[in-house]
Amino acid sequence: MRKAKPKKRVILPDPVFNDVRVSKFVNHLMYDGKKNTSYTIFYSALDLVKNKLPNEEKTALEIWKKALENVTPQVEVKSRRVGGATFQVPTEIRPDRKESISMKNLILYARKRGGKTMAEKLAAEIVDAFNDQGGAYKRKEDMHKMAEANRAFAHFRF
Repeated sequence: MRKAKPKKRVILPDPVFNDVRVSKFVNHLMYDGKKNTSYTIFYSALDLVKNKLPNEEKTALEIWKKALENVTPQVEVKSRRVGGATFQVPTEIRPDRKESISMKNLILYARKRGGKTMAEKLAAEIVDAFNDQGGAYKRKEDMHKMAEANRAFAHFRF
């Protein structure tokens, strides 16, 4: 690589929970620079989560963090060409990429869901992820199965 690596941008914590992960999630959720709209969607989704799980002793933010943790993959497969054949090589994921993948998957499957508003869809996906269900959780399980199936090629790691 000729150039130096670009510096990591500092992301400011969100105004309500004072948490950087919430800001990152909102940035992934945002369309066309509409950050206020994203914050509104996120906070109303957390309110809906609290209403859906009233007997849970955790706060809505803790439920969201647990849901993110449940959809975070540990390994992924990368294509690697060795001697004319392409192998799916299982590799561990860097911590920052893990976080990013889990957030993107949660948002992607929330958008695909049926429902009235994005806040309702996101709340439903968070509740499902918290209970080890839903599209984002299934995606993580599929990634792990694929890595397990291709474990024989782990020695091609790069």
